[in-house]
Amino acid sequence: MNYLERYNQWLNDPAISKKDKEELESIKGNEKEIEDRFYKDLEFGTAGLRGVIGIGTNRMNTYTVLKATQGLANYIIKKNGQERGVAIAYDSRRMSKEFSEQTALCLNANGIKTYRFDSLRPTPELSFAVRQLGCISGIVITASHNPPEYNGYKVYWEDGAQIVEPTDKEIIQEVNNIKDLSSIKTMEKREAEEKGLYNTIGKEIDDKYINTLKKLVVNQKAINEMQKDIKIVYTPLHGTGNIPVQRILKEIGFENVYVVPEQEKPDGDFPTVSYPNPEDPKAFALALELAKKVNADVILANDPDADRLGVYVKDTKTNEYIQFNGNMTGNLLAEYILSQKKANGTLPKNGAIIKTIVSSNLTDAIAKEYGVKLFSTLTGFKNIAKIIRSFEENNNEYECLYSYEESYGCIIGTHARDKDGIVAVMTVCEAVAYYKQQGMTLWDQMNNMYKKYGYYKEKQFSVTLKGSEGAEQIKKMMENLRENPPKKISKYNVISVGDYNKQIIHNTSTGEDTSTNLPKSNVLYYELENDAWCCVRPSGTEPKIKFYMGVKEDSEENAEKELNNIEEDMKKYV
Repeated sequence: MNYLERYNQWLNDPAISKKDKEELESIKGNEKEIEDRFYKDLEFGTAGLRGVIGIGTNRMNTYTVLKATQGLANYIIKKNGQERGVAIAYDSRRMSKEFSEQTALCLNANGIKTYRFDSLRPTPELSFAVRQLGCISGIVITASHNPPEYNGYKVYWEDGAQIVEPTDKEIIQEVNNIKDLSSIKTMEKREAEEKGLYNTIGKEIDDKYINTLKKLVVNQKAINEMQKDIKIVYTPLHGTGNIPVQRILKEIGFENVYVVPEQEKPDGDFPTVSYPNPEDPKAFALALELAKKVNADVILANDPDADRLGVYVKDTKTNEYIQFNGNMTGNLLAEYILSQKKANGTLPKNGAIIKTIVSSNLTDAIAKEYGVKLFSTLTGFKNIAKIIRSFEENNNEYECLYSYEESYGCIIGTHARDKDGIVAVMTVCEAVAYYKQQGMTLWDQMNNMYKKYGYYKEKQFSVTLKGSEGAEQIKKMMENLRENPPKKISKYNVISVGDYNKQIIHNTSTGEDTSTNLPKSNVLYYELENDAWCCVRPSGTEPKIKFYMGVKEDSEENAEKELNNIEEDMKKYV
């Protein structure tokens, strides 16, 4: 069935409401818009749905959400998980509250218990709740840091992690088996509550979550001694982080926390930012203004579902605020946690840290310094969670102390199985207190780490190519790189080429092929001389192709120069 046939099918489908049909009538004759809305079904990406809100098979709406939910319900019933139930959370985005309630009532109509939060909550708390409540699954309605027109639907499994193989494919198959929208079940909320199927959760889980985070503090003494001297500026970017962040910082002792007033309240239109992404310097404009007024030590921003954290730190020599990228924050926290644990005698012999293959090689050096095992995996925190799960399944062979990925996400410990921007805020503030006690800023400490380990620098760029034409262009770019692999990138010879789709790493000198020991993924990784590297992959959640790169040099100036050279060289493949 082509996109026009699908469009006409929805216009005539009795399951589509009159109001939604009016929206479809309004685009009649606009073939490009019809094609974009109906050329495909909105697909599960890294763990569920994500797309522009609107009516159509390739949009986030009641029908695509309920179709996904009915498919998930059918799968849960096959696994006899009805009584264990599903935890549901939602963020501040447009339609998040409505989608979350529709999701719960669809599951209820299928005889499946639900535990829905009474108001918006961060994604990491949903992951935590799945494990606390012993649920078979969890769902969070969020599009993370995407622009306002997006929303999404992320599915978690019983370990609190986003779904992975084979569960994801099996659920997708169930979703794809639903051909008729009228076959989707739902029921009235009152009836669902009376039958004990629809349950509301809130304070009890909040308290358990915050108390669990407090146990992850590694140097309370530093906080106690410095709490009056530390000034923190925080913004939730109109999202879910405000209440839990203010609570955790207050409970561990920080007194001077300034929340950006214009961005404190939840608002799915994100009126003060064009793009609610803590990776984007523009998102920090108001926070920087406030920081300069109050002379803050650190500026922190969560994305709307509070799984990511952006950081700016003060340089006391210039009085300017310096942006940390995800690798810088990730490595600073790794060094802080491991050094503190070593100092206080709590660093376990079987300690491990986990990163993704597109994250900094500085992490490898830090792990070696402290004698902990480093594991690398594919992008997506679900892959990190998979390794944590393997530790548990192997009688806790390793104790996971810390995990991160370069895209501004990390977790300390294993209380949740997804990025946790709340615990990240807590630990960054703790590090600020400790290093200030030593007469240093976080920027001073970062420079000390470069002097100690080498000047590791990383960057990325991406190219957005929307629609079916864009998807085809991205496919051709990847094919070209596979068929014509570079032998040299900038000044660096290519030592090996990792094709994660073929699950092979090819040594360019010996011709030997070895296994990646990781699942299949459309990723190409180039190991270069002198600990430099480059990686290319299509995004799993956005219409983008991403290029990542990193170098290790003897000075910041040389590192920046060589990084720019690699970037320029890779742009010829776009």
